[in-house]
Amino acid sequence: MDIGCKVLAFFTLFVTVTAEIYIVTMEGEPIISYKGGDNGFEATAVESDEKIDTTSELVTSYACHLERKHDMLLGMLFEEGSYKKLYSYKHLINGFAAHVSPDQAEMLRGAPGVKSVNRDWKVRKLTTHTPQFLGLPTDVWPTGGGYDRAGEDIVIGFIDSGIFPHHPSFASHHTAVPYGPHPSYKGKCEEDAHSKISFCNGKIIGAQHFAEAAKAAGAFNPDIDFASPMDGDGHGSHTAAIAAGNNGIPVRMHGYEFGKASGMAPRARIAVYKALYRLFGGFVADVVAAIDQAVHDGVDILSLSVGPNSPPATTKTTFLNPFDATLLGAVKAGVFVAQAAGNGGPFPKTLVSYSPWITTVAAAIDDRRYKNHLTLGNGKMLAGIGLSPSTRPHRSYKMVSANDVLLDSSGTKFNPSDCQKPEVLNKKLIEGNILLCGYSFNFVAGSASIKKVAETAKHLGAAGFVLVVENVSPGTKFDPVPSCIPGILITDVSKSMDLIDYYNVTTSRDWMGRVKEFKAEGSIGDGLEPILHKSAPEVALFSARGPNTKDFSFQDADLLKPDILAPGSLIWSAWSENGTDEANYVGEGFALISGTSMAAPHIAGIAALVKQKHPQWSPAAIKSALMTTSTVIDRAGRPLQAQQYSETETVTLVKATPFDYGSGHVNPRAALDPGLIFDAGYEDYLGFLCTTPGIDSHEITNFTNTPCNFKMGHPSNFNTPSIAISHLVKTQTVTRTVTNVAEEEETYTITSRMEPAIAIEVSPPAMTVRVGAARTFTVTLTVRSVTGAYSFGEVTLKGSRGHKVTIPVVAMGQKR
Repeated sequence: MDIGCKVLAFFTLFVTVTAEIYIVTMEGEPIISYKGGDNGFEATAVESDEKIDTTSELVTSYACHLERKHDMLLGMLFEEGSYKKLYSYKHLINGFAAHVSPDQAEMLRGAPGVKSVNRDWKVRKLTTHTPQFLGLPTDVWPTGGGYDRAGEDIVIGFIDSGIFPHHPSFASHHTAVPYGPHPSYKGKCEEDAHSKISFCNGKIIGAQHFAEAAKAAGAFNPDIDFASPMDGDGHGSHTAAIAAGNNGIPVRMHGYEFGKASGMAPRARIAVYKALYRLFGGFVADVVAAIDQAVHDGVDILSLSVGPNSPPATTKTTFLNPFDATLLGAVKAGVFVAQAAGNGGPFPKTLVSYSPWITTVAAAIDDRRYKNHLTLGNGKMLAGIGLSPSTRPHRSYKMVSANDVLLDSSGTKFNPSDCQKPEVLNKKLIEGNILLCGYSFNFVAGSASIKKVAETAKHLGAAGFVLVVENVSPGTKFDPVPSCIPGILITDVSKSMDLIDYYNVTTSRDWMGRVKEFKAEGSIGDGLEPILHKSAPEVALFSARGPNTKDFSFQDADLLKPDILAPGSLIWSAWSENGTDEANYVGEGFALISGTSMAAPHIAGIAALVKQKHPQWSPAAIKSALMTTSTVIDRAGRPLQAQQYSETETVTLVKATPFDYGSGHVNPRAALDPGLIFDAGYEDYLGFLCTTPGIDSHEITNFTNTPCNFKMGHPSNFNTPSIAISHLVKTQTVTRTVTNVAEEEETYTITSRMEPAIAIEVSPPAMTVRVGAARTFTVTLTVRSVTGAYSFGEVTLKGSRGHKVTIPVVAMGQKR
């Protein structure tokens, strides 16, 4: 008996160690596309842009049927206890996620009824003043009845790290009109395991968490990850508040108010689908389950500040994998999807959002900048950043370096210049003086924080602190951090050297190098007030860039990405008090952070405002309205610029291109009344896939359950509000169809321009479009010279009643 137990224990351990998570897709259509004929089950398919009626008996019985087939297959192939099914996917794709050994995965690949077996892969987080910057309070919210009606009854689903439900940005009582039951949303609300209090409150309308894959992989830690929708990170609360947080919430930190926060659609409802976690990001199996559930529950919009670490290697194309295929199903069900472009910029081909049915969002810097300065005793003024109050006016303070005020030599093993450990520094020498600290790699790695420097300086009675950057690694970005005492970060290395030279010259030492007298003096300015710049918006350095890629070998796609640019740099928004994602905001209620993660919920919230005004519009129509009305001009009237590295690896500004910003920077007011839209539906997306060279039509059928049709001819003919041809030989003509969504007939003149290497011609030069009618025009591109680089241009349709629609054009001429 003992021997038997030991053998069993060994076998279990063996399975646990070697097992991995696989996503399996099955023959047979999911609910969204099932047309009937399977064992007498009636059809459940929806038309393009139509929501699933998950309350119908047809849907629930067919869902049970699919799940039983998943369970039967696993039960027939494997012994009980040798595998674990994590999820059944029924609504958007037909399949399941299972924790099995590689040998079992091979058995699944050969099993009847199995179409594909993909090993799970990881995803990561793609880490206010913007409502005013975008003109929402004056130009947009009034059209929907004011901020207390902006986004009424629109449900935004967030696939993220959860939510901190007690934050005032999500309070249900912070509104003049109480929230009633939602007319159609069917999502669940989990309860806090300890307090038994629901995560929902009327504003938060759904709250669920998905962690089966994370648990099976051994990555989940319940102490910090929370087996609930509770945000153990901060990221999810931040993104939810950007899109749909309450209006007029004071942003207070360290006794100072940095303004009032508001979501883009402050009346929209929030549905939380937690599938990301603090230390490891997330697993696609969990994310797919969250998306499937969100669409089942009836969300209108999905905000995804999440993306893969690289193009998925398990499929031949970036457009076809369980993640993107699930989102295709979501869009077929009428759900608008905004996804962060990624934070791999400023380098080309760094996008992690690829597909035409997704709205891919790049990040912009808005007009607000935080600056500060340090004035030295010799009169020099050194620029820096620091969200802090000033030292006392008209007064200078002695400056002491952390390395010169160690209590004893044993402190050197703690890297004392970081100023993270007050116990190794001499309080008597620091009290009343400015503490000088060094910005080491520990700050980049996250083991040191500016918040801790401020706490150390305050604990030791310093008048303030200066953090000195002596060398900069490429990719390092310096963001201003709110501080409880006067403080500044000197980011320019040459300015840091000026400070160090001044300190060394004025500090007298004995023959052993010990300080005899500190004589360097300085004062820190007031960095609390932002400076508003006319040069905004600019494309942020970190924002991922095109060209878009169609496969794992990074071949260019005939589809422009990103789609649109939105604010994503230094965004104030809600934070979780449990949040540990940003060391500088641990324990705080708000955070000022950057990333395309912040840009995507801006678009999700603005899409909610468009959806509110035009409830019958398809996701493609909403995307088109946002893109064609965007701007490529900054506030100073100049072409948009993008942050880029110079040859000396310093950050500079260059003229931006559509690979940086897509169609341009979002203009919410214009998006509400675009005049014309470029509409598209499920069949159009299939046509794009089927005509893209290199994609196996069988693979398309595997993921879509639909045979290919090649009527589109070329992927560049896909009716999106942009034109991209990666391999232009001689001459190519593409077609576009526009629909008049205005209230009156309008006549449009069509003009075009292109850089000299490519000739462009449009036909017809003008057309009249009746209300609700569609008209087609063509764009012909001809190679004039082969340069080995892309040429950029645009097509503009200018209406007789004031509407203006612009689409970007990118093409690269080839010899053959």
